[in-house]
Amino acid sequence: MDHFPRRKRVGLLKPLLSLSLVFASFLMIHKLKVAEKDGLAAKHARDASWCGSKCPPLKKGAMKNSLGISDPPQRVSNATPPGSWDAQVLNCSEDASVRTKDWFRRLDPRFHQFVLHRHCRYFPMLLNHPEKCADDGGGGGGVVHLLMVVKSVIEQHDRREAVRKTWGREHTVGGKRIKTLFLLGSPTTGKDTKNLQKLIQYEDMVYGDILQWDFMDTFFNLTLKEVNFLKWFDIYCAGVEFIFKGDDDVFVNTHNLLELIGFKVEERKDADLFVGDTISKAIPIRNRQSKYYIPKELYDKPYPPYAGGGGFLMSSPLARRLFVVSKDLELYPIDDVFLGMCLQKLRLAPEIHPGFRTFGITRRKVSPMNSEPCFYRNLIVVHKLSAQELLGMWSVVHSDALVCAQRAPM
Repeated sequence: MDHFPRRKRVGLLKPLLSLSLVFASFLMIHKLKVAEKDGLAAKHARDASWCGSKCPPLKKGAMKNSLGISDPPQRVSNATPPGSWDAQVLNCSEDASVRTKDWFRRLDPRFHQFVLHRHCRYFPMLLNHPEKCADDGGGGGGVVHLLMVVKSVIEQHDRREAVRKTWGREHTVGGKRIKTLFLLGSPTTGKDTKNLQKLIQYEDMVYGDILQWDFMDTFFNLTLKEVNFLKWFDIYCAGVEFIFKGDDDVFVNTHNLLELIGFKVEERKDADLFVGDTISKAIPIRNRQSKYYIPKELYDKPYPPYAGGGGFLMSSPLARRLFVVSKDLELYPIDDVFLGMCLQKLRLAPEIHPGFRTFGITRRKVSPMNSEPCFYRNLIVVHKLSAQELLGMWSVVHSDALVCAQRAPM
C-alpha cells in the first residue's frame, strides 16, 4: 500500500517542474520588459548607424508564442553587410572511420561523440550582429578600441544582466569605444528548447549583443565557441584593436584593463599581445571524476603554456593569426588548452600578468582576501563571482567611500 502514494508524488513531479520553468520564464520576461524601454531605443540607434538612411522599418504584427512573447521583429534590408557567414547548412555526420581504430575502442565512452564529430567546425548562426564592430557612422567615436567577448549559456540571464550593468557596459572612455558580445550555443537536449530559444531571441531584441550558433551548449563544445568566434571576428571586425575574452562570472576592472593596453601600446608590445593568468608545465588530468579529465588515448603529452579561460586579453592582429592556424588544428575538448596549442603553432606563448586571477585572489576559497574590495580595485580580472556578488563588488569598488593603500604600478 505504501507504494501508491509515493507513485502519486512522483507523478506530480513533472508538472511541478514545468510550472517552475514557466514561472522562471515569466520572471525573466518581466526583467527584460523593464530593460526594453531603454535598451530597444538604443539598439535601433545602433542599427541606424550601421545601415544609415537605407534602414527599412521594422515588420509589424509579430505573432506571439506560448509564453506571450512576441517573435523578435526582423529587419529587412538589401544593404550588403560588411561580410557574410558562410556556414549556412548544418550537415555534420559522424566520422565512421574512427570507430575502426584500436585507440577509439579503448577510449572512455564520454568522449566518443566529441571524437566522432570533431571534424565539424563551423556552424550556422541563429543570432548575428555584423554591425557590432562597425564604425559609429561619423559620430566621433571611430573604430572599436576594445571588444568584450563573454562566454555564456542561455539559462544564465542574471549573469549577463550583471555584466551589462558593470564591466560589460558599452561606453566610450577617453575617445576609446568599448563594445560587448555574449557567445551562446543552443539549448542542450532535454530542456524546454523552444521556449528557451524564444527567451534568448527576446533578450537579444532588447540588447542586441548576442551571437548564437546552432550547436549544443556543452562543456566539450566550448572549443566550438572559440573557433566560431575567431572566424566571425575575422569576417566582421576589421577595425577592432583589442579583444578581452572571459566568462560571465568574472569581475573585470575595465579602468585597469585599458591602462594595461595603453602601456603595451606605448612599449610597442601590442602586436602579438596575449596576456592572462598563464599556466605552464601542466599535464592532462587523469582523475575520471574531474571536469577536466582527459584519457591517455586522446592526449598523452604535456600541455603547452595556456591562459586560464576565465579572462584574457589579446590583440586583433594575433586573433586573426589564431584563426588561420586554428583551421588546421584538431579540435580539443578544453578550450583554454586549445588556444595554447594554437599559440604554440605560431611559436608564441601567453604572457603571465599578476592582475589576472582566474582561480580567485587566493585559491583558498574561504580566505577573506577573496572578498576584499581593495584587491579588486587593484587587479584586472578575478574569477569567480555570482551575479549578485558582481553587482555588489562593483558598487563598492567604484564608491568614493572606499579608501585603499596607494596602488603599485602595473
